[in-house]
Amino acid sequence: MSTTLTEQRTTAAAPRTTPAGRLGALARTELTLLGRAKGTLFTALVVPLILPFTVQATVKESTLEGTGVKVGEVLLTAAVGFSLLFAVYAALVTIFVVRREELVFKRLRTGELRDPEILAGAALPSVLIGFAQCVVVTAGATVLLDLGAPKAVWWALAGVLLGLVLSVALAAVTAGISKTAESAQVMALPLMFVSMIGSGMTVPLEVFPDRVASVLELLPLSPVITLVRGGWSGELTAGEGLMALAVAVAWILLGVFAVRRWFRWEPRR
Repeated sequence: MSTTLTEQRTTAAAPRTTPAGRLGALARTELTLLGRAKGTLFTALVVPLILPFTVQATVKESTLEGTGVKVGEVLLTAAVGFSLLFAVYAALVTIFVVRREELVFKRLRTGELRDPEILAGAALPSVLIGFAQCVVVTAGATVLLDLGAPKAVWWALAGVLLGLVLSVALAAVTAGISKTAESAQVMALPLMFVSMIGSGMTVPLEVFPDRVASVLELLPLSPVITLVRGGWSGELTAGEGLMALAVAVAWILLGVFAVRRWFRWEPRR
Protein backbone atom coordinates (compact mmCIF):
# COMPACT_ATOMS: atom_id res chain seq x y z
CA MET A 1 0.00 0.00 0.00
CA SER A 2 2.77 2.44 0.99
CA THR A 3 4.69 1.56 -2.16
CA THR A 4 1.68 2.35 -4.30
CA LEU A 5 1.18 5.71 -2.55
CA THR A 6 4.85 6.55 -3.04
CA GLU A 7 4.66 5.75 -6.76
CA GLN A 8 1.54 7.87 -7.09
CA ARG A 9 3.20 10.81 -5.35
CA THR A 10 6.31 10.46 -7.52
CA THR A 11 4.17 10.37 -10.65
CA ALA A 12 2.17 13.37 -9.51
CA ALA A 13 5.30 15.33 -8.68
CA ALA A 14 7.07 14.51 -11.93
CA PRO A 15 7.01 17.42 -14.36
CA ARG A 16 4.86 16.90 -17.40
CA THR A 17 6.04 18.24 -20.70
CA THR A 18 4.03 18.89 -23.81
CA PRO A 19 5.14 18.65 -27.45
CA ALA A 20 4.81 22.43 -27.77
CA GLY A 21 6.93 22.99 -24.66
CA ARG A 22 9.63 20.58 -25.81
CA LEU A 23 9.62 22.10 -29.29
CA GLY A 24 9.90 25.63 -27.90
CA ALA A 25 12.78 24.73 -25.57
CA LEU A 26 14.70 23.06 -28.37
CA ALA A 27 14.03 25.96 -30.75
CA ARG A 28 15.34 28.49 -28.20
CA THR A 29 18.50 26.47 -27.76
CA GLU A 30 18.94 26.16 -31.52
CA LEU A 31 18.46 29.90 -31.94
CA THR A 32 21.27 30.52 -29.44
CA LEU A 33 23.56 28.13 -31.32
CA LEU A 34 22.62 29.71 -34.63
CA GLY A 35 23.65 33.10 -33.28
CA ARG A 36 27.11 31.72 -32.57
CA ALA A 37 27.56 30.26 -36.07
CA LYS A 38 28.54 33.47 -37.84
CA GLY A 39 28.98 31.91 -41.27
CA THR A 40 25.60 30.18 -41.25
CA LEU A 41 23.93 33.29 -39.87
CA PHE A 42 25.48 35.48 -42.58
CA THR A 43 24.30 33.08 -45.27
CA ALA A 44 20.80 33.06 -43.84
CA LEU A 45 20.39 36.79 -43.21
CA VAL A 46 22.46 38.67 -45.77
CA VAL A 47 22.87 36.55 -48.91
CA PRO A 48 19.14 36.30 -49.76
CA LEU A 49 18.85 40.09 -49.59
CA ILE A 50 21.83 40.71 -51.89
CA LEU A 51 21.23 38.19 -54.68
CA PRO A 52 18.02 39.75 -56.08
CA PHE A 53 20.10 42.78 -57.12
CA THR A 54 22.21 40.50 -59.33
CA VAL A 55 19.03 39.24 -60.98
CA GLN A 56 17.93 42.83 -61.61
CA ALA A 57 21.14 43.43 -63.50
CA THR A 58 20.60 40.47 -65.83
CA VAL A 59 16.84 40.35 -66.44
CA LYS A 60 15.79 42.61 -69.29
CA GLU A 61 12.38 43.61 -70.58
CA SER A 62 13.38 42.35 -74.03
CA THR A 63 14.02 38.87 -72.63
CA LEU A 64 10.50 38.71 -71.18
CA GLU A 65 8.79 40.16 -74.23
CA GLY A 66 5.85 38.01 -75.24
CA THR A 67 5.83 35.97 -72.03
CA GLY A 68 3.42 38.16 -70.09
CA VAL A 69 5.82 38.23 -67.13
CA LYS A 70 6.99 41.53 -65.66
CA VAL A 71 10.53 42.20 -64.47
CA GLY A 72 9.19 43.12 -61.05
CA GLU A 73 7.48 39.74 -60.71
CA VAL A 74 10.73 37.96 -61.57
CA LEU A 75 12.63 39.94 -58.96
CA LEU A 76 9.93 39.29 -56.36
CA THR A 77 9.90 35.53 -56.86
CA ALA A 78 13.70 35.47 -57.05
CA ALA A 79 13.88 37.16 -53.65
CA VAL A 80 11.43 34.65 -52.16
CA GLY A 81 13.26 31.74 -53.75
CA PHE A 82 16.64 32.92 -52.49
CA SER A 83 15.23 33.24 -48.98
CA LEU A 84 14.00 29.65 -49.10
CA LEU A 85 17.23 28.31 -50.55
CA PHE A 86 19.75 30.17 -48.38
CA ALA A 87 17.94 31.07 -45.16
CA VAL A 88 16.21 27.70 -44.81
CA TYR A 89 17.56 24.94 -47.06
CA ALA A 90 21.32 25.65 -47.12
CA ALA A 91 21.40 26.75 -43.48
CA LEU A 92 19.54 23.66 -42.28
CA VAL A 93 21.68 21.21 -44.24
CA THR A 94 24.69 22.47 -42.30
CA ILE A 95 22.82 22.62 -38.99
CA PHE A 96 21.47 19.08 -39.27
CA VAL A 97 24.87 17.64 -40.15
CA VAL A 98 26.70 19.54 -37.41
CA ARG A 99 24.18 18.51 -34.75
CA ARG A 100 24.46 14.91 -35.88
CA GLU A 101 28.25 14.86 -35.95
CA GLU A 102 28.44 16.49 -32.51
CA LEU A 103 26.11 13.76 -31.15
CA VAL A 104 23.47 16.32 -30.22
CA PHE A 105 20.72 14.42 -32.02
CA LYS A 106 21.81 11.14 -30.45
CA ARG A 107 21.57 12.61 -26.95
CA LEU A 108 18.21 14.22 -27.64
CA ARG A 109 16.75 10.89 -28.76
CA THR A 110 17.42 9.41 -25.31
CA GLY A 111 14.95 11.86 -23.73
CA GLU A 112 11.28 12.64 -24.26
CA LEU A 113 11.72 14.25 -27.64
CA ARG A 114 10.44 12.32 -30.62
CA ASP A 115 12.29 12.25 -33.91
CA PRO A 116 9.95 14.71 -35.72
CA GLU A 117 10.17 17.08 -32.73
CA ILE A 118 13.97 17.04 -32.85
CA LEU A 119 14.07 17.98 -36.53
CA ALA A 120 11.25 20.51 -36.19
CA GLY A 121 12.87 22.17 -33.16
CA ALA A 122 16.24 22.39 -34.90
CA ALA A 123 14.58 23.81 -38.03
CA LEU A 124 12.20 26.30 -36.39
CA PRO A 125 14.60 29.30 -36.05
CA SER A 126 15.69 29.01 -39.70
CA VAL A 127 12.07 28.64 -40.81
CA LEU A 128 11.06 31.77 -38.90
CA ILE A 129 14.00 33.68 -40.38
CA GLY A 130 13.06 32.50 -43.86
CA PHE A 131 9.41 33.46 -43.39
CA ALA A 132 10.35 36.88 -42.03
CA GLN A 133 12.63 37.46 -45.01
CA CYS A 134 9.86 36.47 -47.44
CA VAL A 135 7.57 39.01 -45.78
CA VAL A 136 10.23 41.74 -45.87
CA VAL A 137 11.28 41.18 -49.49
CA THR A 138 7.71 40.95 -50.76
CA ALA A 139 6.76 44.13 -48.94
CA GLY A 140 9.87 45.87 -50.25
CA ALA A 141 9.31 44.65 -53.80
CA THR A 142 5.68 45.71 -53.70
CA VAL A 143 6.69 49.27 -52.81
CA LEU A 144 9.97 49.69 -54.71
CA LEU A 145 8.94 47.89 -57.89
CA ASP A 146 5.40 49.28 -57.92
CA LEU A 147 3.84 45.84 -58.16
CA GLY A 148 0.86 46.63 -56.01
CA ALA A 149 -0.87 44.23 -53.67
CA PRO A 150 -1.17 40.55 -54.66
CA LYS A 151 -4.34 39.87 -56.61
CA ALA A 152 -4.67 36.31 -55.25
CA VAL A 153 -2.87 36.41 -51.92
CA TRP A 154 -3.98 32.88 -51.00
CA TRP A 155 -1.86 31.38 -53.78
CA ALA A 156 1.21 33.40 -52.74
CA LEU A 157 0.79 32.49 -49.05
CA ALA A 158 0.31 28.82 -49.91
CA GLY A 159 3.46 28.92 -52.02
CA VAL A 160 5.58 30.42 -49.25
CA LEU A 161 4.29 28.03 -46.57
CA LEU A 162 4.73 24.98 -48.78
CA GLY A 163 8.18 26.24 -49.74
CA LEU A 164 9.22 26.45 -46.11
CA VAL A 165 8.07 22.91 -45.34
CA LEU A 166 9.63 21.58 -48.53
CA SER A 167 12.95 23.31 -47.80
CA VAL A 168 13.12 21.65 -44.37
CA ALA A 169 12.37 18.22 -45.83
CA LEU A 170 14.94 18.62 -48.62
CA ALA A 171 17.54 19.85 -46.14
CA ALA A 172 17.03 16.75 -43.98
CA VAL A 173 17.37 14.51 -47.05
CA THR A 174 20.57 16.24 -48.13
CA ALA A 175 21.96 16.07 -44.59
CA GLY A 176 21.31 12.34 -44.56
CA ILE A 177 23.73 11.79 -47.44
CA SER A 178 26.35 14.29 -46.22
CA LYS A 179 29.26 13.00 -44.15
CA THR A 180 30.67 16.24 -42.73
CA ALA A 181 29.71 19.89 -42.40
CA GLU A 182 32.16 20.74 -45.18
CA SER A 183 30.71 18.17 -47.55
CA ALA A 184 27.19 19.30 -46.62
CA GLN A 185 27.84 22.67 -48.22
CA VAL A 186 28.91 20.93 -51.42
CA MET A 187 26.01 18.48 -51.37
CA ALA A 188 23.54 21.35 -51.16
CA LEU A 189 24.87 23.07 -54.29
CA PRO A 190 23.25 20.90 -57.03
CA LEU A 191 19.70 21.50 -55.82
CA MET A 192 20.42 25.20 -55.31
CA PHE A 193 21.84 25.69 -58.80
CA VAL A 194 19.09 23.65 -60.48
CA SER A 195 16.42 25.56 -58.56
CA MET A 196 17.87 28.98 -59.34
CA ILE A 197 18.13 28.25 -63.06
CA GLY A 198 15.28 25.84 -63.74
CA SER A 199 12.51 26.58 -61.25
CA GLY A 200 11.52 29.96 -62.63
CA MET A 201 13.33 31.95 -59.96
CA THR A 202 15.73 33.90 -62.15
CA VAL A 203 14.52 32.76 -65.58
CA PRO A 204 10.73 32.45 -66.02
CA LEU A 205 9.62 29.08 -67.34
CA GLU A 206 7.70 30.91 -70.05
CA VAL A 207 11.05 31.68 -71.72
CA PHE A 208 11.81 27.98 -72.29
CA PRO A 209 10.31 25.82 -75.04
CA ASP A 210 7.05 24.17 -74.00
CA ARG A 211 8.52 20.67 -73.67
CA VAL A 212 11.41 21.88 -71.54
CA ALA A 213 9.12 24.03 -69.42
CA SER A 214 6.78 21.09 -68.78
CA VAL A 215 9.72 19.13 -67.34
CA LEU A 216 11.06 22.05 -65.31
CA GLU A 217 7.62 22.52 -63.76
CA LEU A 218 8.20 19.26 -61.88
CA LEU A 219 11.32 20.48 -60.05
CA PRO A 220 10.87 20.81 -56.26
CA LEU A 221 10.71 24.61 -56.05
CA SER A 222 8.94 25.20 -59.38
CA PRO A 223 5.41 24.95 -57.92
CA VAL A 224 6.39 27.32 -55.10
CA ILE A 225 7.57 29.97 -57.56
CA THR A 226 4.48 29.40 -59.71
CA LEU A 227 2.17 29.97 -56.76
CA VAL A 228 3.98 33.08 -55.52
CA ARG A 229 4.15 34.72 -58.95
CA GLY A 230 0.59 33.71 -59.78
CA GLY A 231 -0.59 35.10 -56.49
CA TRP A 232 0.81 38.51 -57.39
CA SER A 233 -0.20 38.63 -61.02
CA GLY A 234 -3.60 37.03 -60.49
CA GLU A 235 -3.19 35.18 -63.77
CA LEU A 236 -2.94 31.74 -62.19
CA THR A 237 -6.03 29.70 -62.97
CA ALA A 238 -7.62 27.35 -60.45
CA GLY A 239 -6.42 24.33 -62.40
CA GLU A 240 -2.85 25.59 -62.60
CA GLY A 241 -2.86 26.48 -58.92
CA LEU A 242 -4.17 23.09 -57.86
CA MET A 243 -1.61 21.37 -60.06
CA ALA A 244 1.20 23.39 -58.46
CA LEU A 245 -0.16 22.52 -55.01
CA ALA A 246 -0.25 18.83 -55.91
CA VAL A 247 3.35 18.85 -57.17
CA ALA A 248 4.57 20.65 -54.04
CA VAL A 249 2.72 18.28 -51.71
CA ALA A 250 4.04 15.29 -53.65
CA TRP A 251 7.61 16.52 -53.17
CA ILE A 252 6.98 17.06 -49.46
CA LEU A 253 5.62 13.54 -49.04
CA LEU A 254 8.54 12.12 -51.00
CA GLY A 255 10.94 14.11 -48.82
CA VAL A 256 9.31 12.87 -45.60
CA PHE A 257 9.54 9.29 -46.86
CA ALA A 258 13.24 9.75 -47.71
CA VAL A 259 13.97 11.28 -44.30
CA ARG A 260 12.24 8.44 -42.44
CA ARG A 261 14.18 5.91 -44.45
CA TRP A 262 17.65 7.39 -44.87
CA PHE A 263 18.20 10.15 -42.32
CA ARG A 264 21.08 9.29 -39.99
CA TRP A 265 20.97 10.23 -36.31
CA GLU A 266 24.56 9.25 -35.55
CA PRO A 267 27.84 10.30 -37.18
CA ARG A 268 28.64 8.71 -40.53
CA ARG A 269 31.85 6.72 -40.51
